[in-house]
Amino acid sequence: MSATVLSTEIPGLKKFISGKVRDVYDLGDSLLLVASDRISAFDVIMPNGIPDKGRVLTQLARFWFRTLRPITVTHYITCDDDFIAARILAAGGELTPELRQALKGRATLGIKARAFPVECVVRGYIAGSLWKEYCQAGGRETGVTLHGYEFPAGLKESDKLPTPIFTPATKAESGHDENISLARAGEIVGVETARQLAETSLALYSAASALAASRGIILADTKFEFGIHNGALTLIDEALTPDSSRFWDAAIYEPGKSQPSYDKQFVRDWLEASGWKKEPPAPVLPEDVVAGTRAKYLEAFERISGAPLPGQE
Repeated sequence: MSATVLSTEIPGLKKFISGKVRDVYDLGDSLLLVASDRISAFDVIMPNGIPDKGRVLTQLARFWFRTLRPITVTHYITCDDDFIAARILAAGGELTPELRQALKGRATLGIKARAFPVECVVRGYIAGSLWKEYCQAGGRETGVTLHGYEFPAGLKESDKLPTPIFTPATKAESGHDENISLARAGEIVGVETARQLAETSLALYSAASALAASRGIILADTKFEFGIHNGALTLIDEALTPDSSRFWDAAIYEPGKSQPSYDKQFVRDWLEASGWKKEPPAPVLPEDVVAGTRAKYLEAFERISGAPLPGQE
């Protein structure tokens, strides 16, 4: 097990942004994305992280970027540690042996793109926020329309939808993102761009869900982010990891309830039972919750990619 990396600082480099999980550095003509082991729940970052989580996110996103190349341009350049180290030094950064070890397996070099201010969500099953909206709208008793789509009455939680749907969301600076319609997305980014985002997102979901199904995994829903680079629609940030997707084990799938997910469900469940008020500061996660969550992330990588996480062989 590698050491837990909660944050990074690379002397000599400008940190472009530090999100809930990733520290992003500006290398001039490219960006360096470093996935930490930070974990958040209910929009609050936990004080301790999950060992190897950042490496799982980085390597699984790499797998998908390479697999989905025939469908769309992506920002991915490389995750090669030596190449990235050379680029850091060329950009004026400093690297100690300890920092190189901390970055190992968790850094991605990507092209710069102008990001769109919407998240591209595709859902193949009714779960999460969509299930809540469906219930609040009275869907269990009557048919309802949500975000431009008609849903029949009486759907059960986790039911498979007749066809995958595109439900974009606004990017909230804090709190939860808001699900919107394709029409509303068109008002934000332009009608033609929204159409392209929807078509590309649905094509990516179709290919990814088919591959996941062949490995016994259901891709219930996922979130993509896109930008523009040299005039081309470009998939950016990350793709199809447990942090952006809802993965279920097909062998135990049972509609009518919430499904166990390959993500931070151990963390959410423990926090719900702990009495925490879902406001900072968050409590320290116990060792068994950390270990269980780590195991789920590793299992997700291994089942989907068909290989052990590099460094875990």
